[in-house]
Amino acid sequence: MKQRLGQHIGQMADWHLDLSLESSPLTARSTLLLMTEARWFQEQLVVETPGKGFTDITARIAAVVERSRITLGLCVVFIRHTSASLIIQENADPAVLADLERWMSELAPEQRNWQHDDEGPDDMPAHARGALTRTSESIPISAGRLALGTWQALYLWEHRHRPHRRELVVQVCGRA
Repeated sequence: MKQRLGQHIGQMADWHLDLSLESSPLTARSTLLLMTEARWFQEQLVVETPGKGFTDITARIAAVVERSRITLGLCVVFIRHTSASLIIQENADPAVLADLERWMSELAPEQRNWQHDDEGPDDMPAHARGALTRTSESIPISAGRLALGTWQALYLWEHRHRPHRRELVVQVCGRA
């Protein structure tokens, strides 16, 4: 099988192997796609946050994916900061985001006796919140679009009180 697979890869840019998974409760059919020529696209974005809270960046990231012209692949979004983070979360009920903010404030309160407070009382709690969350998110691309669920959105979660200018690196890889 390996030798035949190698021959096919050498002869074709894309090679499809259909596997019937009739016994699988999850899917009736899967497709294995081997890509020998992946395309890469990268763009840097600046997001102005209004201060502590969530900024929905889904549409801006979707626009980068569209500009990349990649139809099947992966989009990785990375925030270049330690006092803000990225999160994929529900976009239907604002109470979800309010509850997350309240929960995080309990986990990393400003009233704690933090040693690092060079930029104010919200400085170290913002770093602690960043350590508990993520600096990057990976989202599959299908049919040229982010493959997010119906009620999902990508948010930049600002952990500082005052507005900030946050930098993102968006990298898209896959096939056109």
